Amino acid sequence: MSRIISGDAGSIRLHSVAKSTRPTGDRVKESIFASLEARGLIEDCEVLDLFAGTGALGLESLSRGAASVILVEKNPEAHEICLENSKQVLKAVQKIRPGAAVSNKNLDAFRYLKNVTQVFDLVFLDPPYEFTNSELLKILASLGNHLSPDATLVVERSDKTEDLDKPDWLKVISDKKFGSTRVRMYQKI
Repeated sequence: MSRIISGDAGSIRLHSVAKSTRPTGDRVKESIFASLEARGLIEDCEVLDLFAGTGALGLESLSRGAASVILVEKNPEAHEICLENSKQVLKAVQKIRPGAAVSNKNLDAFRYLKNVTQVFDLVFLDPPYEFTNSELLKILASLGNHLSPDATLVVERSDKTEDLDKPDWLKVISDKKFGSTRVRMYQKI
């Protein structure tokens, strides 16, 4: 079972959906957040977790000081789990930071990005491993106008997935492999 590792809601256990999600392991999550915190990229930021699954990445960022998080998950069962996890994490966080907020959207990533007007500082992209690079590039193209200057994108993929021909408005700031998982961080330039 996944958990919130650190911050205002540290040690809260998250519910998960047995077959419809692939939760990010604690070791990978610890590395991602250590890197983000070392760069000062979480505190007071607006976060989008676009393929939320259980909401673990977005909710971890909320626990560690993000101002708000939007969890987007199209699978109805996983969306319900996101709602449950959001309630328990937000309850703990709001005891310390009453202004913290979480919003859950039961939508496909493409549909969500068509209508969003908000600008984000930190975006987590952890699509299903079978999600193609061409689909991911379309997501990145749709995201471009919704990113703050110097926004950070965290992309989690299978280590067997071909390298992404990233848009020229992104630069790689970190590239790490954890078993069969590869995590790349990009910064908007």
